[in-house]
Amino acid sequence: MTERQDPVITDTATDAYSSFTVTDLESTRAFYHDVLGLHVEDRDAMLTIRLPGGASTVAYASRNHRPARFTILNIVVPDLPTAVADLTRRGVDFEHYEGVQIDSDEWHVGHSHWAFTQTAKAAISS
Repeated sequence: MTERQDPVITDTATDAYSSFTVTDLESTRAFYHDVLGLHVEDRDAMLTIRLPGGASTVAYASRNHRPARFTILNIVVPDLPTAVADLTRRGVDFEHYEGVQIDSDEWHVGHSHWAFTQTAKAAISS
């Protein structure tokens, strides 16, 4: 292994965040703020979404947007069935994956992910 050359970007970086594209900022703001209850800030034609734990992610509109075919956000909750029921009441549609074991109440067995979609993709995990 070669020795690192100074300075490295992490020596001078002040922050880091992820970002993703959407088709419509207004519906994205409504989903993340009104449905999920997250703090959303408008900034320079982008939305900064404040996440639990202090991190943030940025959503911005793109004419070339294509929905992600993978999870772009995970939110950890202490009680998955309660979170799923609450989000379902708020109009969130959940995806169920083939080959995933489901118990008699149709809740996912074990600690894993349930994905939901609404404007942007996201997932919650217990």
